[in-house]
Amino acid sequence: MSDLDIFDRIESEVRGYIRSFPVVFDSASGSVLSTEDGREYLDFFAGAGVLNYGHNNPIFTQALIEYLQRDGIIHGLDMATSAKKAFLEAFEARILAPRGLDYKIQFTGPTGANAVEAALKVARQATGRSNVVAFTNGFHGLSMGALAATGNKKYRDAAGTSLDNVTRLPYDGYLGADIDTLDLFEKMLDDTGSGLDLPAAVIVEAVQGEGGINVASAAWLQRLRAITHERGILLIVDDIQAGTGRTGAFFSFEDAGIVPDIVTVSKSISASGLPMSLVLMRREVDVWQPGAHTGTFRGNNLAFITARAALDAYWADSVFTDEVTRKSELLRGELVAIAAENPEIAFEVRGRGLMYGIASTSHPELAGAVSAAAFERGLVIETSGARDEVLKFLPALTISDDELLRGLAIVRESLAAVRAR
Repeated sequence: MSDLDIFDRIESEVRGYIRSFPVVFDSASGSVLSTEDGREYLDFFAGAGVLNYGHNNPIFTQALIEYLQRDGIIHGLDMATSAKKAFLEAFEARILAPRGLDYKIQFTGPTGANAVEAALKVARQATGRSNVVAFTNGFHGLSMGALAATGNKKYRDAAGTSLDNVTRLPYDGYLGADIDTLDLFEKMLDDTGSGLDLPAAVIVEAVQGEGGINVASAAWLQRLRAITHERGILLIVDDIQAGTGRTGAFFSFEDAGIVPDIVTVSKSISASGLPMSLVLMRREVDVWQPGAHTGTFRGNNLAFITARAALDAYWADSVFTDEVTRKSELLRGELVAIAAENPEIAFEVRGRGLMYGIASTSHPELAGAVSAAAFERGLVIETSGARDEVLKFLPALTISDDELLRGLAIVRESLAAVRAR
């Protein structure tokens, strides 16, 4: 009997990552995953961006153990708890105040899609309009409202019904480096014959993760902010995967110098892998009536504990972000070298911070083959993009230089092995 037999017999066919990484994982520490039979795998996946600080970070584990041992509140709906109070105080002091951001915070259900649903709903309430503009290759979640704003055909086909009230426009670079795709957006807004209803909101990722590590330029984001501001359209930045330090700064939009009206945050905000999501919104946007958007798990007290510990440990000064910047340069340099070593593949290196991809539009099958070969050699790394054509590098931000270089060596070896077949 296979170790995976129980999953094959009982778990739904919807399961995905288990098919790419068909082993039974048992424990993890830092950037290393271990299986039931003792095999170790270097992790360049980080739970799809959930584990920015690594697996079982002892700072968070200790804080959690102490909280549990004193019988701290575990479930509190949206009541006041000491754990939530401490998180809010730390988030205001470490993140909002230093950046001059005056956001209200809404705790939604525990997934990123829950945060997106709430953001879209409150934007429509605040403006009295229903249409939303989203972008090609955007990924915002798989619940119905979030899915309507998601571009990938595979996910959209699973909806089973129509996906309405979203207009899709080309993301930065979609039509080539020399074309500013916002020319089309601005033209359609100003032309009463375009058929584009004035949107309630625009939702955008500063770096598209699932869409293929597509990076919006600072100039493009600044122009998008100007267009939306001038016309009273709310700008939502989906920072679920690209935020919490993944691109270097805490928020992915900081380098562009813009201030969105609404920001969705999830994945690594809890720091520990515990589910937690929140929506940041300008005070004027917070038009909710009490209880108008609820959920049984809107606020995870265990996640508040680990999130607060992360804010105090990593965001009190610039040491952590300086290290991410340094590692980013190391990663990018190695990926550029890999591309140069394989000129006939025409690899494109994309990314910011420790969120990178290497892609070949002429050989889209390579990414999946290299991912599989890397797993055979002890590295967990996934793919992204509409055709899974991008090999996606998403290591923990706390990964050591040795682990980063060791993983890159496995990628080189795996690429060579795939090309030799």
